[in-house]
Amino acid sequence: MSKRTEQLKELLTPLVEDLGYTLWGVQYLQGRGAVLRLFIDHEEGITVDDCARVSQEVSGLLDVEDPIPGEYNLEISSPGLDRPIFELSQFDRYLGEDVQLKLLAPVAGKRKMTATLVAVDGDTLVVTLDGDTLRVPYSQVDRARLQPRFD
Repeated sequence: MSKRTEQLKELLTPLVEDLGYTLWGVQYLQGRGAVLRLFIDHEEGITVDDCARVSQEVSGLLDVEDPIPGEYNLEISSPGLDRPIFELSQFDRYLGEDVQLKLLAPVAGKRKMTATLVAVDGDTLVVTLDGDTLRVPYSQVDRARLQPRFD
């Protein structure tokens, strides 16, 4: 996680939690048309009204604190069924589920994989892929996302 993203998360987490939600993740995409995207979660799900409520409060705080130079678009959404996974601690909730991983360096010759999450062992993900058990250091995970099953 970039330093700016970490700072934004620290700034916004208390506000989002005070509103009754969990700040699941923060993405800040720089460049032309910069975007600050917040993913909020709640045990009863997220509605459009929830997103609007959080957007209004977060906008006010960002206007006062001004942590991002220049213009950007603020987006608030639910993580969804294929939710991105932002932190190692979030994997524990999805043991036995399929996850898509994009890696910084190959593991078992693959930089992209969809595998079943078996365990989190310290800072290592233990997954099964095509009958093989693989150990993926979390430090090698560039992006991760839950892969929902519809059977």
